[in-house]
Amino acid sequence: MSLRLSLALDAGGCVLPDEGRIAVFAPRADLDLSALPKERVLILQPQRPDFESFEAAGFTCLPGVADLPAEERFAASVVFLPRAKAEARLLVAQAEAVTAGPVLVDGAKTDGIDSILKHLRKLTETSAPLSKAHGKIFWFQGGNNTLAEWIPAALSKVEGYVTAPGVFSADGIDPASALLVASLPEKLGRTVADLGAGWGYLSSQILSRSGVELLHLVEADHVALGCARSNVQDARAQFHWADARKWSAPEQVNTVVMNPPFHAGRSAEPELGQAFIAAAANMLVASGHLWMVANRHLPYETILSERFAAVSEVAGDNRFKVLHAQRPRRAKR
Repeated sequence: MSLRLSLALDAGGCVLPDEGRIAVFAPRADLDLSALPKERVLILQPQRPDFESFEAAGFTCLPGVADLPAEERFAASVVFLPRAKAEARLLVAQAEAVTAGPVLVDGAKTDGIDSILKHLRKLTETSAPLSKAHGKIFWFQGGNNTLAEWIPAALSKVEGYVTAPGVFSADGIDPASALLVASLPEKLGRTVADLGAGWGYLSSQILSRSGVELLHLVEADHVALGCARSNVQDARAQFHWADARKWSAPEQVNTVVMNPPFHAGRSAEPELGQAFIAAAANMLVASGHLWMVANRHLPYETILSERFAAVSEVAGDNRFKVLHAQRPRRAKR
């Protein structure tokens, strides 16, 4: 993707203003932004692992537009399209609203760049697209308020819960999470952690169990965590914008409940869920419990058996399995 950005700026005819900040929306951690003047760049990235990667590289970072001063305007913006269509439109519209100069839009064909370009051409004047590496980049003039219809007037509600474009299971309760909830015991212990809490469905159900005094919601997506704050308005809930694989609980917990992610991009990466399992084992008390749901084909049983004294499948169907693990083993050093 950075190859297309370099092409647009070096030979494609897009000229950045000599002064002023440049907003970069949703770049992934593996993206090379060396075509941009680093000292002028502000990264807007709600995903905590990517945020931390750019911050460690010396970039100024914020989670998103909502964290900007109301009067902030940028000399230029670059939007790297996410896969979700509604989220992509929202980011492009947000960039247009806060940018006085050019807004560059970059995306792979599989990310819907052609669809975004087609719809933008009906609303505003765009450059000719430049193609490279199975994707395209183009740009248009910001600050004209032509894309207001792409910004939702209010937070959407699905089945009584607040969600947002691009968050996991934005259109409704995830069936795997619903299966997990149906399998949870009435008593979960005093302190519980929901790893990868998303917009808060599992957490809302955990807090309905008797005896829960403290619940940690750990979520890497800042947007999803914001939804969770609306959906879980309970004094027992503590919210953590963090990568669950690296998050340290302030004290060991009695139970971990989770529906861990297993995708990074388009390909399945079971290592994500395996890292969640290792993190859960490390934060549990010696008599602790892990309750998790996973797609049927994911190979989690081996690491569960390595990290817990007892493991069983307590529910499932042809798509999902609910796994219960007890008594964590500490990782060997």
